[in-house]
Amino acid sequence: MDNYQPSTYGDSMADIYDEIQGDRDAPAAVACLAALAGQGPALELGIGTGRVALPLSTAGIQVQGIEASSAMIEQLRAKPGGQQIPVVLGDFADLPVEGKFSLIFVVFGTFFCLTSQESQVHCFRRVAEQLTSDGLFVLEASVPDFSGFTRSQNVRLSNMALNRVIISATEHDPTTQRTMTQHIVATQQGIRLMPVSVRYAWPSELDLMAQLAGMELKERWGDWHRNPFSANSTRHISVYGRKK
Repeated sequence: MDNYQPSTYGDSMADIYDEIQGDRDAPAAVACLAALAGQGPALELGIGTGRVALPLSTAGIQVQGIEASSAMIEQLRAKPGGQQIPVVLGDFADLPVEGKFSLIFVVFGTFFCLTSQESQVHCFRRVAEQLTSDGLFVLEASVPDFSGFTRSQNVRLSNMALNRVIISATEHDPTTQRTMTQHIVATQQGIRLMPVSVRYAWPSELDLMAQLAGMELKERWGDWHRNPFSANSTRHISVYGRKK
C-alpha cells in the first residue's frame, strides 16, 4: 500500500472503531493487567480510544499512552476521564516518553502494526530500557494462520449487521511476513475503505526479540483468563521481564 503511515489505520476508522470492535475481551484484559501492574505506573503502546487504559485508570492504576493517530486520541479525549490520561502522539516503537514503568503493555495485536522486524526489535529494546527492575512487558497477539488463503490472497466477511457489512480483502507476502488488508465498509450512506498493514511474528520470534533486548519469557497464556497456551491456541498473551 503506497503512502501507508503508522497513523493511517487509526485515522481511517477512529470514529467507528469502538462500534466495530465492541468490548472483545477488554474487561478480562483490564482485570489481568491490573493484577500485573502492581503500584504502577503503566504505559500502553497504541492506546487508541482508551478501551483498556480508561478502565485501568478508573481502577486506580496510573496509566500513560502512546498513539500514532491524532484521530484516535480525539476519541479518547471525548470519553469521561479521557482528558486525565497523558498521551504522546508518535511511533510507539521509539517509546517517546520519560520515566520507568512497572508495566508496559500492547493489546489486540497492535504490536504487529510495526511493519518491519527492525522496528519490532527496536521496540523491545526501548521497552527493556524503560521497565523497572521487576517490571513486565505484556503483549497480546494472534498466532499467524493462513489456512484460508489461496495464492497468498483472502477475501472474507468480517462483520455483518442490519445497517452495515464489512468485507476484508487481504494480500500476504511471506518473504516479509506482512499482510496488507483493505476493510471495505458498506452502509446506506456509502462505502468507505479502512486499510491496515501489519508485520506478523511467531511466538518464538517474539521470544528471540525479548532475548536480544535482555528480557525473557515469564508466562504465556492462551487468553486473558490465563488458560494454557497450546498448539490449538489462536492467540497468546506473552509476559516478558528482565533476565535474572
